[in-house]
Amino acid sequence: MKLKFINLFLLTAAAAVFVYSYFIYDKAKPIRSLPIYGAKNYDSKTDTVFHTIQNFSFINQDGQTITEKDFAGSVYVTDFFFTTCHSICPVMSTQMERLATKFKGNNEVKFLSHTVDPDIDTVEQLKRYALKHNADAKQWMLVTGDKKALYGIARESYLLDAEKGDGGPDDFIHTQNFALIDKDKRIRGYYDGTDSTQMNVLMTDIDLLLNEYHYKEKKN
Repeated sequence: MKLKFINLFLLTAAAAVFVYSYFIYDKAKPIRSLPIYGAKNYDSKTDTVFHTIQNFSFINQDGQTITEKDFAGSVYVTDFFFTTCHSICPVMSTQMERLATKFKGNNEVKFLSHTVDPDIDTVEQLKRYALKHNADAKQWMLVTGDKKALYGIARESYLLDAEKGDGGPDDFIHTQNFALIDKDKRIRGYYDGTDSTQMNVLMTDIDLLLNEYHYKEKKN
């Protein structure tokens, strides 16, 4: 009698686990959510507080005007470099190329590299550099433009440089950090673009961020 009771208990417990696993527990839910970085501003439309990337307009390696609208519906990774750099930039560009290869053809993932030396990095110069790193302008955009605008977005939007500056002739930004931006123009992570281990983390976080959006879309 005792043995029958134990067997019945075990069967009941197993059935409960089965029901929980397949009908209650949401296996599609992301295992964790990435943090949101930056100073907070209140958004009355969504009743939330977060820092967002400002609107922008730059010129890419194909001579086309690129704005924030080109990244709508996508998460993207951004950095700041210059083509004549012989220290950290070649490593950063190689790592960005690695990321672009990993997510090639995925319309939800894009890459945006800004020059910090627009006087040298003309459209033609960026095109040569883009070809060297197999950068497809449909997914990985290398951009130039007004120096003050480039430096302003680096400091005020992406928060990638803590030094104060006016974007003038003597001002210079040189950072190895990449920023991960979500579909809502929020900063979701920072990564050392010269560190391959950090790039592995970034790849994982991009997938995690996409899963977060896919899960929300499924729930709605």
